[in-house]
Amino acid sequence: MSQDLTEAQISDVIHMALSDHIPFSDIKNQYGLAEKDVKTLMRTNLKTGSYKAWRKRVRDFGSRREHYK
Repeated sequence: MSQDLTEAQISDVIHMALSDHIPFSDIKNQYGLAEKDVKTLMRTNLKTGSYKAWRKRVRDFGSRREHYK
């Protein structure tokens, strides 16, 4: 699915995913990407360390907030 996105759209999805205030559901509504698609896009476009830090932050924060990423 991400191969259908322009560079600007990919950049916007990454920006949204990195935000602590935008849930995966908002990304899905705007770009049609499921959570697993966003994770794949992030893994592909971020450095390994950045991706791992993002996933850790999402997991840690998600356990404190029911409807978070």
